[in-house]
Amino acid sequence: MTKLHFTKRAIEALPYTQRGQKLYRDTTLRGLGVRVGSNSKVFFVEGQVNRRTRRVTLGRADVLSIEEARRRGLSALSEMAGGVDPNQEKRRVAQEAITLAQAFDRFFEARTSMASSSIDAYQRSRDLYLQDWKRTPITSITRQMVLKRHQRIAKEHGQVTANNAMRHLRSVYNVNAAAFDEFPPNPVAILTQARAWFPERRRRGAVPAHELPAWWDAVMAEPSYSRDFLLLALFTGMRRNEIASLRWEYIDLAERALHIPKTKNGDPLDLPLADFIVELLSKRLSETGNSPWVFPSNGKTGHLVETKKFTARVAQRSGVAFSLHDLRRTFVTIAESLDVPHYALKRLLNHRLSGDVTAGYIVSQPERLRGPVEAVAKRILQLAEKSSPSENTAA
Repeated sequence: MTKLHFTKRAIEALPYTQRGQKLYRDTTLRGLGVRVGSNSKVFFVEGQVNRRTRRVTLGRADVLSIEEARRRGLSALSEMAGGVDPNQEKRRVAQEAITLAQAFDRFFEARTSMASSSIDAYQRSRDLYLQDWKRTPITSITRQMVLKRHQRIAKEHGQVTANNAMRHLRSVYNVNAAAFDEFPPNPVAILTQARAWFPERRRRGAVPAHELPAWWDAVMAEPSYSRDFLLLALFTGMRRNEIASLRWEYIDLAERALHIPKTKNGDPLDLPLADFIVELLSKRLSETGNSPWVFPSNGKTGHLVETKKFTARVAQRSGVAFSLHDLRRTFVTIAESLDVPHYALKRLLNHRLSGDVTAGYIVSQPERLRGPVEAVAKRILQLAEKSSPSENTAA
């Protein structure tokens, strides 16, 4: 490491490096140095903190004067002599300045592969249930604040919503804490320690076989967009958002197949289409004109988003209470009743096979799913035809 007496002219005369960095030390203040790179010169100071060498960046040489660099260096050396690590102090100040809103932004920057539906869910928690905390430093959110907010959200919006909002906060906190050594413990941990999470029962609803004819008749009375949406959900088991944002470029009617590049779990979905759905989509294509969306809308997204109204209409007309996810469960229930193999079921639902050693050896080809897909479609039509065969045949 080269030593020289730091002056403005001497620093300006130091040549930039072709690669890497070169360090120079000041002969006046021991520990003060300048780090020269390929296009920058930066002052630093080195000292000992508890017998460990610490290097602290002071600022750019084209901004700080020599006198200011020595003053800052002397101050940092004084702190280190007292056992204080200036770098840790900088990190502490930085972490205490991160607001909840900034923490969410950093979270989204780190999780670039998140599905849009997951991003929407996190943003909803931030903007609706934690809105008044947006400017609050995330490290100042206490365990008691979490407990009280969890209870309040449950009272006003439901227990499942309260659990989800706190799960989102926990994940955001953990991602931000990973960047700092001295982040306080995650305050959401109190919900586990106090056993305050609300119990959640996994929904197991599906349209029963004996109610499927009434449901089918009610669906057939719907406008074409909602009718086709519900039928696509039933015959493919796809998720609501996957259907709503379905693009024509993902569908190959000639090959009778569908390919969605990225789904909720981040994986693509490759699915053969039953003849019934190919015919349905062929008619839809003629109705949607030049729209890139299978279910276009005049909203800002360009595609259908709201499904609650027509779902409620069908439920009221048929007397069958159901959700769109119930149709996914109906699809897999019918598939299982036909003895569709376990791994084929998981592929049809686009569930990951991680954790299963045997599954890791299976190379699944979408075309091998065509038989199960057609079998499920045939069984759905058989069940639906039990009440009004004439209408169903026409459909």
